[in-house]
Amino acid sequence: MIDLQKKDAFAFLETLENESVDLIFTDPPYWTLNKWRNIGTTTRLGGNSDKDKQTGWFETIDSTELWELMVEMFRVLKKDRHAFIMCDGQTLKWVLGYAEEAGFSYYKPLVWDKVSLGMGYHFRSRHEFVVMLDKGKNRKIKDLSLPDVITVPMIKGGYPTQKPLKLVNIFVEQFTEEGEVVVDPFFGSGTVPLSCQDNKRIFKGSDISDDAHKYAKERLGILSLF
Repeated sequence: MIDLQKKDAFAFLETLENESVDLIFTDPPYWTLNKWRNIGTTTRLGGNSDKDKQTGWFETIDSTELWELMVEMFRVLKKDRHAFIMCDGQTLKWVLGYAEEAGFSYYKPLVWDKVSLGMGYHFRSRHEFVVMLDKGKNRKIKDLSLPDVITVPMIKGGYPTQKPLKLVNIFVEQFTEEGEVVVDPFFGSGTVPLSCQDNKRIFKGSDISDDAHKYAKERLGILSLF
């Protein structure tokens, strides 16, 4: 079952019952993206130094909303289950700083090596972080040989901030079983629901963007837009 809702992430999470989710994997639109927009370095994301020319820019969440998001993630997650939240180096300190206070028992930043260079000027980034958040005991990973640096080439020319299916599959396959519930309150390009469709997991998620719904449903083979 694939459930794509057109709701604000927080309104969507409010619809989920306590301890009803087996895995959360998400990549929120952080406030730090606005810095790159303001200097015109994110044309793929609608950024332009001329504010009159900015189109299609994501609405971002601020640090207070990140805290509220992580509290809600903890609430809906079942005991002894995991959440994974993606971030860059600037927002990593906020995610780690909030983790224990939000209730998570253990947290660890994993590194996604994107192979290709991304944004920046000095020492341009070719990595992002995927922070693992545990609620209770660690659920045993299926492949104990997996390292904490995951090398998967980034997507070029796709939906803005689109994550590779191979990357998401690692987490869906390793930390869930068939028929379990996976959530992404910012599903964007639809990579998480696509992984769930391929791996026979139940997906529940949301995004407020019409473009995200159109793009994701095309990838999933769903003809109707809403």
